[in-house]
Amino acid sequence: MSRRLIAVLGYSNGGDSLHDVCACRLRRAEAEARPEDVVHLSGWARRRGVTSEAELMAEAWRGAAAELELAADARTTYGNAKVAAEVAGRIGASEVVVVTSRWHERRAAALFRAALRRTGIRLALTSAEGAAPRGARLRELACWTLVPPLTVYIGRRGRRGEGALPSASS
Repeated sequence: MSRRLIAVLGYSNGGDSLHDVCACRLRRAEAEARPEDVVHLSGWARRRGVTSEAELMAEAWRGAAAELELAADARTTYGNAKVAAEVAGRIGASEVVVVTSRWHERRAAALFRAALRRTGIRLALTSAEGAAPRGARLRELACWTLVPPLTVYIGRRGRRGEGALPSASS
């Protein structure tokens, strides 16, 4: 059986507990994960002195996994895709399964597809249940304006193997 990376994307409103959206994503990842999978939990702490989304998810994790990887400094979907692709390559994953919310799935898919381009690593997506929080759909629409240039940038960066991560709230 091939190794998979299960990439669970964080979600927070800056609080000090696991947001309901993030908890739903975590439960979906637990249902998806197999004992040989590596689970990549990503999400940052929006304020000083607050536990990161990745750490909160790790504390709440109850699923099967060979290993948990934390990306406590992941701030954007673009950053999540970039780091998850690097981890997938490092562990020799044949597939990355992205766990997010249905309302975020299309944008996440576009960015992860670009990050995994030319790696031979397959991409699968699965969505958690739950309604979008107030303002999430409007934010998604606004963030879509950044997707085309970011996917081009990821593609160029992948060919050169260099370049700094642009700071965008994508």
